[in-house]
Amino acid sequence: MTKNDIVVSIAKATGLRQIDVKRIAQMALDGIIDALVDDGRIELRNFGVFEVKTRRGRKARNPHTGEEVMVPAKKVVTFKPGKLMEERISREAPKKA
Repeated sequence: MTKNDIVVSIAKATGLRQIDVKRIAQMALDGIIDALVDDGRIELRNFGVFEVKTRRGRKARNPHTGEEVMVPAKKVVTFKPGKLMEERISREAPKKA
């Protein structure tokens, strides 16, 4: 499913124009990104928690040459699903697998 699929679904359910729904959806996603940049964490009750964590640097190998290289530390976004999401996912099998 894509963002556009979600927009179409919400537009049909609410009777709003797709362009308006798309603008609102993008504003919500931008808000999540802004919160992660500013606070490093955002909790959406019954959905889950997005959090910025720092992944340590490590040694790795170039698969083509076998040469050892250093991968620098970097910030990554993690997601932990909320209780309601976990319950629904475990109860209802995905329609496409």
